Amino acid sequence: MTESDSAIEAEPRCSRRAALRAVGGGVAAGSALGVAPAGTRAQSDGTDLASWFENTSNYDGVVDRTGQSEVTVDVGVEANGGYYGYGPAAVRVSTGTTVVWKWTGDGSYHNVVAEDGSFSSQQAREAGHTYSQTFEAAGTLKYYCTPHEMLGMKGVVVVEG
Repeated sequence: MTESDSAIEAEPRCSRRAALRAVGGGVAAGSALGVAPAGTRAQSDGTDLASWFENTSNYDGVVDRTGQSEVTVDVGVEANGGYYGYGPAAVRVSTGTTVVWKWTGDGSYHNVVAEDGSFSSQQAREAGHTYSQTFEAAGTLKYYCTPHEMLGMKGVVVVEG
């Protein structure tokens, strides 16, 4: 174990940025930790997800769910100092996939609002409440929770053709 590894293990709730600083930053550190270093492109379509998720504590890359007809994203997962997160924060799906956002009942009232205005759910807080959207076209769709966007409650659906 290196001195840098010890520095990371000493801080159990270490942020991605703190971990990168402890190891020395840069591409090698990001690769060693399995995360993309800040400022790099998180995917090949040129969308800079690192800047979108800059204040989102539970973003650690895009979770691949391609090939599935339905994918669930939890609403109100522990993140950003409370239950102010989507889980996973970023998901990659195939065209034609339905994403179902399912409320955990934790935290406060939450919703799902596309940054481009293409979809919007009502605010809810009841466990088990759902909202769904089927994605027919390839692209990257950013979304957020209206009352908690400034806290970092943001998500992304990356749709591959």
